[in-house]
Amino acid sequence: MPPIDQNLLIRTAQNGDATAFEQLLTGCYDQVFRFAFRWCGNRADAEDVTQLACIKLAQSLGQFRFEASFSSWLYRLVINCAKDWHRGQQRHQHDDLERLENEVQHDKRAETGIYLQQILQLLDSLAEGFKETALLVHAEGLTHAEAATVLQVKESTVSWRLHEIRKQLQHLQQGDGSWEVSL
Repeated sequence: MPPIDQNLLIRTAQNGDATAFEQLLTGCYDQVFRFAFRWCGNRADAEDVTQLACIKLAQSLGQFRFEASFSSWLYRLVINCAKDWHRGQQRHQHDDLERLENEVQHDKRAETGIYLQQILQLLDSLAEGFKETALLVHAEGLTHAEAATVLQVKESTVSWRLHEIRKQLQHLQQGDGSWEVSL
């Protein structure tokens, strides 16, 4: 069976074809989950965000106008779902970090999880747009120009945000000294 043109698949799904929507969702699900996982830092939360993104995709696919690439539009959708989900979960964040800190005493591998949580907390504490900038460029591998398109900002804004994030990460410290994060 020849590959289906994604734009044709989107248009067919926009016209209410459930099979076309299922194929579209199947084709982009891994990308949605991977980005949600990088946003959240753990599987359970990423699954929640992914579920929200799938629901939002079904609800808003008709709004996609082919003015940007579908992947750019999809990243924006996942970012919005992750932000909405995160706002609802902020009150639990402190408890999660304490739980991770206690687990590190029993499992040295959890140190990496703590560092990841610290980085995500730092990104959450920065101004609007910083976290998604870092994740799009460093986790998803988008160029500065591609990330700027997704975020609807100038490419120079993406570069500046990444510079500011690097400066902030230099301040993160471990108990026995500082550690480097390569972003």
